[in-house]
Amino acid sequence: MTTGQSRQPRVGLFVTCLVDLMRPSVGFAAVRLLEAAGCTVEVPATQTCCGQPAYNGGNEASAKELALQTIAAFKGFDYIVAPSGSCAAMLKRHYPKLMEGDEEAFARANAFAERVHELLAFLVDVRGLDAVPGTFSGRVVYHDGCSGLRELGVSRQPRALLSLLEGVEVVDTEHQQSCCGFGGLFSVKYPDISNAIATKKTTDFAAARPQLVLSGELGCLMHLAGTLSRQGSPLACRHVAEVLADEMSAPPIAHGMP
Repeated sequence: MTTGQSRQPRVGLFVTCLVDLMRPSVGFAAVRLLEAAGCTVEVPATQTCCGQPAYNGGNEASAKELALQTIAAFKGFDYIVAPSGSCAAMLKRHYPKLMEGDEEAFARANAFAERVHELLAFLVDVRGLDAVPGTFSGRVVYHDGCSGLRELGVSRQPRALLSLLEGVEVVDTEHQQSCCGFGGLFSVKYPDISNAIATKKTTDFAAARPQLVLSGELGCLMHLAGTLSRQGSPLACRHVAEVLADEMSAPPIAHGMP
């Protein structure tokens, strides 16, 4: 990998609530991949939720308070990287919108947003990572999370990284870029619709006959894993960073999480 830099960039890892509380192995995998890309990685202890649940629920005052706290927690880093398209999109796309009408805060949010990247896009587009620590070999399907795909354009990058693993075959499915039905609060408000959408996705997975379902979005993976489990499917789900980083000690999400 050619970085063209005389020093290692200082990266602040935005861990995300789900990774912190439900799947720490994704955080460890992200650190390993960032270090493989020549970065110095730190995890600010003062970070909390990005504010997305409050924002999606219409509580902009609470979301703005959390946004300002996050911006302060990541002061001084060259980059802010998140292993989640939805959280990265909140930080990058929606923080500036939250601060409209407050000139000073709006300027801070824009400066912050310029340094924010989704993990997989950062590794490919910014760092040009051309080798990964992982050793997995097998047939996989990759689910594109809606926020990463539609708000940040993340789709090519995870597949480019998976192609670095000798023996991995990424199989496309019929509804490749369709929503999984999770959508955060959507799955709580409209469970029947959410489950119907997830079932369409898992039917696609069954037809593809993969060994693993991968994604860069832990919320999607939890939703899909729950659906597969209720269907009695042995198919397991993992965050793609775990596979790329050879961070496979945690059980698959289908067997290790609700």
